[in-house]
Amino acid sequence: MTGIELKTEALTLGYGERIVIRDLSLVFSEGRMTTILGPNGCGKSTLLRALARLVRPQKGSVTLGGEDIFATDTRALARRLAILPQAPRAPEGITVADLVRRGRTPWRGLLAPWSKADADACAMALEAVGLTDQTERPLDELSGGQRQRAWIALVLAQNTPCLLLDEPTTWLDLSHQIEVLSLLRERNRRHGATVVTVLHDLNLAARFSDHLVLLGPAGLVSTGTPREVLTEDNLKTAFDLSALVMPDPVTGAPMAVPR
Repeated sequence: MTGIELKTEALTLGYGERIVIRDLSLVFSEGRMTTILGPNGCGKSTLLRALARLVRPQKGSVTLGGEDIFATDTRALARRLAILPQAPRAPEGITVADLVRRGRTPWRGLLAPWSKADADACAMALEAVGLTDQTERPLDELSGGQRQRAWIALVLAQNTPCLLLDEPTTWLDLSHQIEVLSLLRERNRRHGATVVTVLHDLNLAARFSDHLVLLGPAGLVSTGTPREVLTEDNLKTAFDLSALVMPDPVTGAPMAVPR
């Protein structure tokens, strides 16, 4: 599996007359890990939903590998792109194993038997998130952090070259946040997957991402490497935050410290 380029061109998104994103052109390069940052209400999740064809643009386009995602067959798109939305919902009583198996739906015909490839993909996904010993437990009996890891396993089992994750570290303590982001970066580095996340933690985003997109109340503030994006001026523009930006003593990535 190799990554695939995701691109927006003059993208305008909104709800009725309320415009959330206006004329936004971005390139999420293949094989790169990108994080979308910004204050609440700036359109981060709306943008991610549009990248996954869950929100239709008022203007502009979204292309995946050069093809308009809104003109792509649903099953074909699901074999190339997977999304973990905010607060996903599952049927009551579903087990971890059954949830993760749903990630294989795009690869199976209506009456196709369960294959070794399906079983291997699910097993690897469960092992990656550390839930191999929890497969028969109902999802609603797990802790918030375990549930989030189960959802991530579903996305991994889908085995697509592009992954979109909206706040994948929600409900996780710091150690598990780092585990999840390390897992996504490994997927990116080892398998070449294009990974796009929405995060709130600026410093974790800088540590794990190749590329950042910083949105503010007035639209795009900056896009580029963490060093290019996480500057004191940009943080003031996006968040109205006075912060000192210094090198992370462990990684050397930029680290923001509120004044």
